[in-house]
Amino acid sequence: MDDAFTVDDLIACYARGVFPMADAREDESLFLIDPERRGVLPLGDFHIPKRLARTVRNGPYEVRVDTAFNMVVENCAASRPGRVETWINHPIQRLYGQLHARGMAHSVETWLGDQLVGGLYGVSLGGAFFGESMFSTARDASKVALVHLVARLLTGGYQLLDTQFLTEHLTQFGTIEISRADYRRRLAKALKVQGDFYGLAGGATGAACLQAISQAS
Repeated sequence: MDDAFTVDDLIACYARGVFPMADAREDESLFLIDPERRGVLPLGDFHIPKRLARTVRNGPYEVRVDTAFNMVVENCAASRPGRVETWINHPIQRLYGQLHARGMAHSVETWLGDQLVGGLYGVSLGGAFFGESMFSTARDASKVALVHLVARLLTGGYQLLDTQFLTEHLTQFGTIEISRADYRRRLAKALKVQGDFYGLAGGATGAACLQAISQAS
């Protein structure tokens, strides 16, 4: 795909159910993915393991929203043990930075003091949130961010949390795999509403997030 691919093209791709990837961090090209099977996390059926719930409620992390978007993407793109390459190349990173500047891409971050130790980022369009990537350098840091994200989406009236693929890591939270046709039906429904990503206060406590999730289940 050439350099003419713009952030407006990216938004149009999400609206029709496809998303970009790259083969490697230093590969400047990108391609579009339209999986036959799609991972989604039904918001009303989100499952929190008991130990994680205790960490969310009483753990050491402070959770912030949209204070370090570029740092989160950088960490998601970084090579780590067991993952030498990443699909987040520099053109993709620039595009998501532009989406963030438009208020259409967000990060949920976990901090330990002044150190960013985990987080995730994704794209918000209508009542759909497209989870892109997450990272963690401390125990459960990305999982805590996910719990806060789900609470935020539920509070904000979102209809769809797209995880792109079904992974063993995500199945513990209730993620399922659906057909492309089913996904497109759910996406079309979600795009008819307008979610409010900031409906939950930026400094919401873990207890408040757990309560929001419990009320929706």
